[in-house]
Amino acid sequence: PTLGISTVPTVIGKNIEPRHVDLRPFILSGNKTTVTTGGLTRVALRKGSLVVNSSQGGGSKDTWIVDMDEG
Repeated sequence: PTLGISTVPTVIGKNIEPRHVDLRPFILSGNKTTVTTGGLTRVALRKGSLVVNSSQGGGSKDTWIVDMDEG
């Protein structure tokens, strides 16, 4: 089986349109392992494209995790 790539609402010019994305989280490894609060979202910039890597026309967006329990 194959998993489909997710789509999310994306600002394209002055419009909001669906684009395919994938999430690249980061994990730090040392004396202990820590998952960072955020990551890199890679996005297919062309409508209908599944290509998310920047070397072939995709782009990237910062990804932030909002922790509602802090402060």
